[in-house]
Amino acid sequence: MTDALRWGILATGGIAHAMANDLVLNGFTVQAVGSRSQESADAFAAEFGIPNAHPSYAALVADPEVDVIYVSTPHPFHAEHATLALEAGKHVLVEKPFTLNAAEARQVVDLATEKGLVVLEAMWTRWLPHMVRVREIIAAGTLGEVHTLIADHTQDLPDDPGHRLNALELGGGALLDLGIYPISFASDLFGTPETIQASATFKDTGADAQVATIFRYAGGQIATTLSASDTRGRNIATILGTDGRIDIDSVWYSPTSFRAYDADGAEIESFSSDVTGRGMQFQAAELERLVAAGATSGDILSTEETVAVLETLDAIRAQIGLRYPGE
Repeated sequence: MTDALRWGILATGGIAHAMANDLVLNGFTVQAVGSRSQESADAFAAEFGIPNAHPSYAALVADPEVDVIYVSTPHPFHAEHATLALEAGKHVLVEKPFTLNAAEARQVVDLATEKGLVVLEAMWTRWLPHMVRVREIIAAGTLGEVHTLIADHTQDLPDDPGHRLNALELGGGALLDLGIYPISFASDLFGTPETIQASATFKDTGADAQVATIFRYAGGQIATTLSASDTRGRNIATILGTDGRIDIDSVWYSPTSFRAYDADGAEIESFSSDVTGRGMQFQAAELERLVAAGATSGDILSTEETVAVLETLDAIRAQIGLRYPGE
């Protein structure tokens, strides 16, 4: 393995384009791409100057010039394609949600551990500069005892019944595509909830259109989240503590700004992000850091937390009556 890890992009959809662009812009080595057709792989490779283009995912993970695979297929295929890459001896960055459910997540994590490889959920928000600073402020005790999170992720997405976002067989719906962000944020702040309350509305396809949650934690903290795919809201987040608060601006889960206030409402800090590209490069840097350190799991988002978040999503789905085909 070379000092600079060589990335392979598995699938060529919209999120793969965003990731490849950020990798190239920020000096990472993108060595190969794999698609279900040579034509698609060639077009993607030409767009980003990628040397190796493969007509199948199997060919991509078998490429000896690739060290790490970025999996960007639809949700129900994450476990299959992460497993394919791990079995080939590659480290893996898996798009969120990590898998369709917690059972799949556990299988992937256990396989990576067995093989001594890094597998990381691509919850890119965790490593963005403004979120790093938010954690520093909280750790310093500036907000006192943090006891509340309020966060939403609401978008006006296509209504086409055939669109991936509305297709249950592809894991479509607000929860896995949008709700994963504020729910993962709540996990980052407070850990695994002690109690979960969830309510939802549904589209004609059976996909969830809106999901609201209230989490209560063993320490008495509360987190409320809303995800919706049928209307766009403010997409902001607020963290409340006994000695102050942080208001994160729209769009809170991407590079943005925030302000911190003391208990009297006086502003004590203002932060604004300065990021090249979309900001997806930071998660790639974390994976490369873990590999260099000889670690298979990190502190900012451990594999155990990834599984725990999927367990929370499973519990929400059980409450609202949402099942995916084949489960």
